[in-house]
Amino acid sequence: MMWFKQLFKINSNVIFLLVVFLCLLVTGTAAALDGNEILLQVDRNLQPESYEMYRKLINVEPDGSKKEYVLYTVKKGQDRMVALFLSPASEKGRSTLRLGDNMWLYIPSVGRALRITSLQSVIGGVFNNSDILRLDYSAEYDAVILEETADKYVLNCKAKTSSIAYDSLKMEVDKKTMVPVTIGCYAASGMLIKTLYYKNIKDFGDNLLRPSILETDSPLYKGYKSIMIYARINKKKLADEVFTLNYLPRVDELR
Repeated sequence: MMWFKQLFKINSNVIFLLVVFLCLLVTGTAAALDGNEILLQVDRNLQPESYEMYRKLINVEPDGSKKEYVLYTVKKGQDRMVALFLSPASEKGRSTLRLGDNMWLYIPSVGRALRITSLQSVIGGVFNNSDILRLDYSAEYDAVILEETADKYVLNCKAKTSSIAYDSLKMEVDKKTMVPVTIGCYAASGMLIKTLYYKNIKDFGDNLLRPSILETDSPLYKGYKSIMIYARINKKKLADEVFTLNYLPRVDELR
């Protein structure tokens, strides 16, 4: 009988350990993030839901020459954004509006807004209008986790509609900061259109710790590079009126 009691005791201990292991496994699985949840965190770590922002855009030519632009930008919710050119003098007063997939450029000398597309660029260079007037990633893409390591997630982000500039993104997300490190932007054919590089983490205040520099290059524009430098990002309440065609001549009043 003694051997039976010892065997029962051993089996009881094994069963207890198995139960503990299964509980931990279930808890860990429930706590794990899926791709879309990671994408939502990325959006909120890059910017508030509604904000104002100052940034400089620099286009670098193959010979090293540069052209710089300074923009004041406001955004509300997931699908509304306005950007105003502050410099150079030749561009000052121009403003752009994005409402979902629709975009316009207001030119003061013309006195009206003209339709533009996501793949065009109001400044030239490697950044297109979709990059300059970027909405939340989670508003445009569905994401799944391709790979997970100790320090990063690799997401495959598929465009929700065919009107989005890039058919898919391959996004590397730093686990510690939950912001992107690199993003490969692809056409429906699988061709790489450009790569985005997020650099130089900076404290913008109000618990916003994010990259302050975004660089891009493209195999389609060899030798060219474009850089976006973020100077200030602040939460700001904005009226719906701001995001209308009629308001474009008055965007400077928000500053």
